[in-house]
Amino acid sequence: MSDDLCSLTLSEAAEAIKTKYVTSVKLTKACLSRIESLDSNIKSIAAIDPDKALASAHEADKALANGDAEGLLHGVPLAHKDMFYRAGRISGCGSKIRANFVPDKTGSVLERFDRSGALDIARLNMVEFALGVTGHNKVMPTPRNPWNTDYITGGSSSGSGAAVSSRLIFGAMGSDTGGSIRFPSCCNGITGLKPTSGRVSRFGTMPLSASLDTLGPMARTAKDTAIMLQAIAGHDARDPTSSRLAVPNYLSNLGRGIKGLRIAIPENYFYDPVAPEIADIVGESLKVFRSGGAEIVPVVVPDSIALTNPLTSMIAGTEGASIHQKWLQQRPNDYGTQTKARLNKGPLIPATRYLQAKSMRAPVLKEFCKAVFDKADVLHCPVMVSAVPSICETDFSAAPGFSNLITAMGHCTRPFNFMGLPSLTIPCGFTSNGLPTAFQIVGKPFDESTLFRAGHAYQKLTDWHEQAPNI
Repeated sequence: MSDDLCSLTLSEAAEAIKTKYVTSVKLTKACLSRIESLDSNIKSIAAIDPDKALASAHEADKALANGDAEGLLHGVPLAHKDMFYRAGRISGCGSKIRANFVPDKTGSVLERFDRSGALDIARLNMVEFALGVTGHNKVMPTPRNPWNTDYITGGSSSGSGAAVSSRLIFGAMGSDTGGSIRFPSCCNGITGLKPTSGRVSRFGTMPLSASLDTLGPMARTAKDTAIMLQAIAGHDARDPTSSRLAVPNYLSNLGRGIKGLRIAIPENYFYDPVAPEIADIVGESLKVFRSGGAEIVPVVVPDSIALTNPLTSMIAGTEGASIHQKWLQQRPNDYGTQTKARLNKGPLIPATRYLQAKSMRAPVLKEFCKAVFDKADVLHCPVMVSAVPSICETDFSAAPGFSNLITAMGHCTRPFNFMGLPSLTIPCGFTSNGLPTAFQIVGKPFDESTLFRAGHAYQKLTDWHEQAPNI
């Protein structure tokens, strides 16, 4: 019975509690039981307090009984990447350096989830300081891909991807600076949203790159991620970079279907290094969109898009090094080799190059939007250029082409961090090694609603998102 409950999607779990088909306590016990039996192999959980989780669930059930439950996620067990601060609770950030760090503030995202009635039952493992695309962590546990534990989860929201895919929890938050929500969503066969820059407050979270960091939901379906974004989106006075634009009702468009929706397919750049089997699988998803009435529109993206991957790396490296400068000087041996090597490149980048990179964002965005969104409503492209690689193949110390691997993995994701555009990752099949793969749908600034609409329509016509690892 507990596994049956854990197989519910987030939206189904929320509805089951609301209608009193099941209690929050029962759902939480199911999650705790599954975590206890499975996570020793998956290693997605950084820390969990079962007694506190159950106490919170009892409070949620009591509130519902008293008529005090109004939130979208009332009583639903969630868990989040270990970089979201909660006052009085350790936030280790996947590191030795912050292994005992206890913040005195709670981040806006967690506060808003609290107001929605969601439970926060665990901290999830992550790449050290969120600086890594594969999921490796040399100083803390490295989560394993539940489809095959010899393969990477993708990073840096590695524990979030593995936990949601394993049906340990119903949804999780991740962060995305160069692809760190989209990689683990793709590798683990789940749905993940990188929102528009500024759509979600970053107050009370570990920073990596002030110009690029975004926070977004990871769950099983487009509808689930829409519900999560609904709970957390909006301006926050404590984060001056958060947008003041009104938050739409993300659920109102889900049932509209996609008849007449214009989907752009890039004829250049995005598919240049993509492996044939990835191109074939992602291409098959277009047939589904066509069958739903969408119009496929070929587009040529501007040549400037080729600059966005290295420019994103430059900005993140410079800003990350400035945050870590003191620790790099005082505690260099407490960093993992990969993290330290990447952070040490930041100080070598001239300030003029960094400022030039930032100054290019607005014109590149304008040029891209004109080329794509004057002709179409969304852009469709791969997330990863190849099948999910193994842990051994992507180990920093063992793989001589590690820097080339990082560049290749960011080929299709980093452009949208550089431009700040929203992107929704949708699972669409499996490669020859048995691991999931996915496409991403990219939208205009602050047009997450159209992404949810397209993703939901695709998932109504397919069942890739329903596939679960046999663990």
